[in-house]
Amino acid sequence: MIQIPVCSNYLWTYCGHFVSANIYGEGHLKYIIVTGGVMSGLGKGITTASIGRILKNRGYRVTAVKIDPYLNIDAGTMNPAQHGEVFVLKDGGEADLDLGNYERFLDISLTSDHNITTGKVYQTVIEKERRGDYLGGTVQIIPHITNQIKEFITGAAFNSLEDGATADVCLVEVGGTVGDIESMPFLEAVRQMHGEIPKDDIALVHVTLVPVDNMGDHKTKPTQHSVKMLRELGIHPDIIVGRSDVVMGVGTKKKISQFCDVSHRAVISAATAADIYEVPMEMEKEGLADVLRDLLALEKREADNEWYRVVSREYTNRASVAIVSKYGIEDVYLSIKEALRHAGRHLSTEVDIHWIDAESYDESELAEMDGILIPGGFGNRGIEGKINAIRFARENNIPFLGLCLGFQMAVIEFSRDVLGWEGAGSEEMGAEKNVIAILPEQEDVTDLGGTMRLGDCDVDLMPGTMIESLYGSRKITERHRHRYEVNPEYIDEIESAGLKFTGRSGNRMEACELPGSDAFFLATQFHPEFRSTPTRPSPPYLGFVDACKNYRMKEE
Repeated sequence: MIQIPVCSNYLWTYCGHFVSANIYGEGHLKYIIVTGGVMSGLGKGITTASIGRILKNRGYRVTAVKIDPYLNIDAGTMNPAQHGEVFVLKDGGEADLDLGNYERFLDISLTSDHNITTGKVYQTVIEKERRGDYLGGTVQIIPHITNQIKEFITGAAFNSLEDGATADVCLVEVGGTVGDIESMPFLEAVRQMHGEIPKDDIALVHVTLVPVDNMGDHKTKPTQHSVKMLRELGIHPDIIVGRSDVVMGVGTKKKISQFCDVSHRAVISAATAADIYEVPMEMEKEGLADVLRDLLALEKREADNEWYRVVSREYTNRASVAIVSKYGIEDVYLSIKEALRHAGRHLSTEVDIHWIDAESYDESELAEMDGILIPGGFGNRGIEGKINAIRFARENNIPFLGLCLGFQMAVIEFSRDVLGWEGAGSEEMGAEKNVIAILPEQEDVTDLGGTMRLGDCDVDLMPGTMIESLYGSRKITERHRHRYEVNPEYIDEIESAGLKFTGRSGNRMEACELPGSDAFFLATQFHPEFRSTPTRPSPPYLGFVDACKNYRMKEE
C-alpha cells in the first residue's frame, strides 16, 4: 500500500467521519493537472511531457502521473494493435505508452505507482471494503473512489524520484476526453483537489482541438463547448492549449480567452510539429513558462537550453532501417522508433524507417536497406518471415539488431541454418526441438503473468565482446518483458558452432553475437529501447545505427 505523508489539516469526509489529513504535502509541492477535450489523440501526453521539460530546464524536480480510465488493472493484457505499445517500467509495471514519453522527455524512471487505472482504484477500494476498513459504511463513488484516486496521485507524487528527493512539481494527465463516462470519477477528484489545495499550488491545463476550415480560419467553437462541459463539472481551466495544424493568431487566442474566461496569455498555441521534441521549444515561444510561474508562484529562473541543443542537432548522414513487424501499427513500437532517433541524432544520422510486413515481404525490399531490426512480440504469426529476414541479414552481412523475440528468432535461425536442426523453434510455437523454452523453474507456474520476466534486471557482459564495448561496462541493468528463454540444453552446441551468448543473467541468456563477423550482428533478450532518452541513447542502438551509417557509406 502506498504510504501517504500526513502533514496537517485539510478536512476530508470519510464514511461520515471528519478526519484531519493534508495528503497534498506542505510548502513547495505543486500539481499541474492536464485534461483533454473534443477528441482523443490530440497529444495530451506530449503536452504534459513538454510542460515538464520546460520546468525541468529551469531546475525544478518533476514527476508525472498518467490516469487511464479503462477497467484493466494495467496495459499488460491489452492488444497492442488496439492500445499501442505496452511500456515496461523499472519495477515491471506494464503501462500506457505516455509513461515512456514522460521518461524520455524528463530523464526520469517511473514505477507502476505512476500509472493509475480505474481497475486499480476499484480493486483497492473493494479490497478495503472486504477488510472492513470503512467501518461498515456504505461504499460510494464519493467519497471512497475519489479519495482513493487522490491517495494514488499524492502517493506517486511523494514517492517518485530515484534519489529519494521529493518532486517540486507533479504532472497529472487525465486520460480520455471530457464527457466520457469513464473519466467522471477522476474529474470529480480533480475538482475536489482544486478546492483542497492552495491556489498557488495547483494549475489546470485543458488541451483541446482548434481545427482549421476550408478558408484557412481557426474555429473556436469545439474549444468553447469543451470548456463549457468542463465548467459544468466544476472545473475551470487556468490554461488552454489549442492543438491545430498551424499556429493560432492573436485574434483566435483573444476569442478563446473571451468565451472561455481564461487570460489571453494563458491561451497557448500548439501547432503540429515535425518532431515531438520540438514541442517544448514551441511552447517556450508561446510564453508558457511565464504563465506557469505566475499561476504557481514559482521563482523566476533562466532556462538551461542544453536539452534543446541536443534534440536540435542537424543531420549530416542518412541510414535506412527495415523493421520487420508482425503488428503493422507503428505505435506498437514507439520506443524502438524513438531509440533509433536518439541514436541517430547523437550520430548526426537521420534514420529512415521502413516498416516491413513479416508475412508478405520480398527479399528485394531487405536488400535495399542499410540495417534490419527484428522487434519483440508474442504468438506465431509472422515468425517464419522474421527468421528469413535474420538469415538474409546474416548471410549478406547487413547490420542486424534483434530485440526480445528477435533475439529468440536469431537463436532459432542459427540453429536451423548453421547447425542444420530443421525442427528447431520455440516452445511457444509448438516446435519439434525447443531451443527456446520455459525454464524448469517456471513450468509449475499456472498464472501466465507469473512466468513473465518484467522490469529491470541485472545482466553480466562477457569481457572483450562487442556488447561490452558498446556499454563500456561488464555489468548493466536493462528492462525485460518476455516469458521464454534459451534452452540450457542446447547452449554448448550453439556456441560451439559460432553464435556466442555474450550477456547472461544467471542461467538465462541475455545477448548473442557473432564474433569474427565483419558485420554488426547483435540480439538482446532485454528491451534496451525502454531506457533510451535523447540525452542518453541506448548503447545497442548507437552501435546499430553507426553500423548502418557505415554500411551505407561503404555501399555508396
